[in-house]
Amino acid sequence: MTTRRKFIKTTAASAAGVSLAAGMPAASYARIMGANDRVRVGVVGYSSRARGSLIPSFLKHTEKKNFQLVGVSDIWNQRRAEGVAALSEECGHAIKEYRNNEELYDSGDCDAVIISTADFQHALHTVEAVEAGCDAYVEKPFANTMADARMALKSVESSDRVIAIGTQRRSARNYHLANAFLNSGDFGDICMVEMSWNVNQPGRWRRINEWKDLAENDVDWKRFLMNRPWEPFDARKFREYRLFWPYSSGIPDQWMVHQIDTIHWFTGLPRPRSVVANGGIYMWNDGRENFDTMTAVFDYGPLDDMTKGFQVVYSSRQTNSAGGTKEIYYSNGGTLDLSTNQVSADGGLTERRASAMGMKPFLLDEQQLMEAVQVETGADTGVDNATEANMVNWMNCVRDRTRPNADIMAGYSHSVALCMTVAALHTGKRITFDDKKQEVVVG
Repeated sequence: MTTRRKFIKTTAASAAGVSLAAGMPAASYARIMGANDRVRVGVVGYSSRARGSLIPSFLKHTEKKNFQLVGVSDIWNQRRAEGVAALSEECGHAIKEYRNNEELYDSGDCDAVIISTADFQHALHTVEAVEAGCDAYVEKPFANTMADARMALKSVESSDRVIAIGTQRRSARNYHLANAFLNSGDFGDICMVEMSWNVNQPGRWRRINEWKDLAENDVDWKRFLMNRPWEPFDARKFREYRLFWPYSSGIPDQWMVHQIDTIHWFTGLPRPRSVVANGGIYMWNDGRENFDTMTAVFDYGPLDDMTKGFQVVYSSRQTNSAGGTKEIYYSNGGTLDLSTNQVSADGGLTERRASAMGMKPFLLDEQQLMEAVQVETGADTGVDNATEANMVNWMNCVRDRTRPNADIMAGYSHSVALCMTVAALHTGKRITFDDKKQEVVVG
């Protein structure tokens, strides 16, 4: 069993290029289960995301799929007690309480975990789960540093554990239909993608009522920091970590990875060729470090052919909600709008413009995506909610020992795009990527 001291030591070594999994095959810790055995699941982090969406999605299917929630691990005593009380009542049996993940895994009481902790902890907590022989459903972002991403990828890929990432669009039926349509040839080549995520929420990611009276002895601050640089206990950073680097980059960590992930899925491209980005704290000057407004421009295309490709523009603001959340794919023949699932000829090549150049017109047929592509998809789970569908897909894969829709490579690819974006925002430089070193390149 990997002790915490050993985990921290090897995590630090990983930053220098040494894998946590080196010399310790995670598969050797795998528990042996029959196809019909009950799968015992622990919750790592009783967060708002876990209790509001992930756990309810999971519990709806536990009886049918023979899964059982058995314990909660959380380093904050209040959340830990709340989770044990609420889930014991909801599940109708005692839920065990663990002060940290080491206690959880040392107990030997779980076969899988649902990880919903701070952004920067996801990859590290995945490594802990894999080393303990557990399958895992891991919230996004998978990793916001390449050192963590590389370590976690190597650990997972050298094991036989089933890891699903919480980019739930990968299990949504309309996105499966979009993937089929975009790859059918009817849409034409993608020439541009516009993505946005706009809100008007000064209180987004604020937890002022939770951290004002939070004492250091209520939490395990050392375990919170994991491999991040040491700093004295800061109650606000513990509860409002999304506003502070290196715990989160805010908008890119939380929102951008969902949308940029669809680019990788639909095109099969593993990463952007380059990223430039800018932003600032233009309105919510409340002591945060991460931007309330940002725009990133990505160049995508074959890594060995710069004559082909397309641009992705991602913009997000927390100061005005006009435009909402959108993902619009453009070809020479029109658009695919994933906020409406509408295929349109808007902007396509008209006969007049085409004939002037001796070309043929190209205009997409106006249609709803659900009508345009009638296919069986990997998202046919019998549920409408994308998060629930993603959770069910993971549960099925734990049984079948197959790769989930949002698998480890999906998480790794969005982590590469995320790390490139963070570097662009922090430096103001054009960012590329070194495939040999698997590291971002500045300038």
